[in-house]
Amino acid sequence: MAKSADLEKNSRELPLNNGESGIYDLHHDHHDPDHALNTIRTAGSVSISAELFEKIYLTPKNRVSNNIRSTFGNPTPLCLVGFLLCVTPLSNVLMGWRGAGGLGAAEVGAYYFFGGLLMVIGCVFELILGNTFPCVVFASFGAFWLTFAATLTPFYNASIAYQPNDPASSSSNPVFTATFGYFHLYMGLLCLVYLICSLRTNIIFLSIFATLVPAFGCLTGYFWKASQGIDATNLVVAAGAITFVTSLLGWYLLVVQLLLSVDFPLTLPVGDLSHLIRGAGDMNKKTL
Repeated sequence: MAKSADLEKNSRELPLNNGESGIYDLHHDHHDPDHALNTIRTAGSVSISAELFEKIYLTPKNRVSNNIRSTFGNPTPLCLVGFLLCVTPLSNVLMGWRGAGGLGAAEVGAYYFFGGLLMVIGCVFELILGNTFPCVVFASFGAFWLTFAATLTPFYNASIAYQPNDPASSSSNPVFTATFGYFHLYMGLLCLVYLICSLRTNIIFLSIFATLVPAFGCLTGYFWKASQGIDATNLVVAAGAITFVTSLLGWYLLVVQLLLSVDFPLTLPVGDLSHLIRGAGDMNKKTL
């Protein structure tokens, strides 16, 4: 009995490469310890489907060296939190709920630290993981929120430079509003580019950009109308309503990501599109 106990003590239950489990005897000389370690490493490497990969990382499945994705966590939910804690209250402000207004200047701190800081940190890890598209998207929106916050901060003199004698009303200066409109115009153009690229991701991510394009268009129209002295409150409300839809889509995507992060038994669909449009690499492989 003692001999049998010693044998069990020197044995380990290891998963085999074919997915079955068996007893690997570490006591006898004919078993190679290096082979045992390789077996353990192989079993610890989990392959996920292209659809699940796209749902987690918001980009078509790609290859990276050194299995780096098993070392770092998924930074995408962090970026989504930063985005949502800015765009959701801003959409409420633009619609004027409960008397809110002023382009959300009271929430400039959230624009700096949620929109700017969290999204920039997250995009760095997306870059490390080799997720180019999410990295560019989150980095550009992190920069957007930092830019928007700086414009609302008197220290940076964005609007006051156009009307130094009356800083209180400088934000309505026609030259400032006409100039600031261009920033939103080209953010809309950038979102249009993202919209095209997201055709290979999922319906939720695609819909987010599909709503942001007209939202930035409405904001551009508002600033240009304001520069002409025309009341365009309806454009601001429209931009708020559209971005509120954007935020609802974003909250849904965040819930999907967080449920996956804790291996929750409920899996919500996002409408995978990666299989509808074949990648250039896949087409080249089939040609060869």
